[in-house]
Amino acid sequence: QVQVVESGGGLVQHGGSLTLSCVTSGFTLDYHTIGWFRQAPGKEREGVGCISSSDNRTNYVDSVKGRFTISRDTGKNAAYLQMNNLKPEDTGVYYCNARLGTADYWGQGTQVTVSS
Repeated sequence: QVQVVESGGGLVQHGGSLTLSCVTSGFTLDYHTIGWFRQAPGKEREGVGCISSSDNRTNYVDSVKGRFTISRDTGKNAAYLQMNNLKPEDTGVYYCNARLGTADYWGQGTQVTVSS
């Protein structure tokens, strides 16, 4: 059974840092792209970035480039989203996504709130 569980959210001040974790089970993390998404109140879910399965190459949306870093630890079946220099506009629920073939698996999300 595939499971994706996010954690690490919280309340942080403008300019602060947080690291989100995405612990997975039921599949081999190495073989699949992991994406991070977020959804702000009243807005659609947007992609934040991803790490590819083949070469660990990362891609980010322009608004987080230079501030966010995605990594993975295959020994722990986990992926991470390191967020630095957080801004109030980064506030939202953050989701981890695992794409296995044509199926998408999502976690329940973790809330990140950045105060100004």
